[in-house]
Amino acid sequence: MSEPKTKVNDASVKDFLNAVEHPVRRADSFTILEMMTKITGVDPKMWGGSIIGFDSYHYIYASGREGDWPIVGFSPRKQNISLYIMPGFSQFKSLLEKLGKHKTSKACLYINKLSDVDLEILKTIIQQSVDSMRKKYHR
Repeated sequence: MSEPKTKVNDASVKDFLNAVEHPVRRADSFTILEMMTKITGVDPKMWGGSIIGFDSYHYIYASGREGDWPIVGFSPRKQNISLYIMPGFSQFKSLLEKLGKHKTSKACLYINKLSDVDLEILKTIIQQSVDSMRKKYHR
């Protein structure tokens, strides 16, 4: 079975964020970094070359594939900022209705810029996501 490609490493989070070309996305990323650091109470780590993650959990799929992944994280991409909300979004439907301009996939919340969303609602989603993951994985 193949090893997961995205693993925690010692690359500099701040160097990575300082290299984000889009000035608004770079500034927003530093705000999200601060927000997630306060919420999780742990230092950020680079996962692979483009994901900033906080804390971790171990998963095992029914197929037998397993690995580690951050309990919450984000990545400033060219099109948007992807926030990794690992429990998914079924428990956040009412909050998402109030969040502002965004898109979701299975466990990703996509926003163009922080000014498009309500920061207090975003903090609540992140906090509840972290609490859910820590409860599920006994941390």
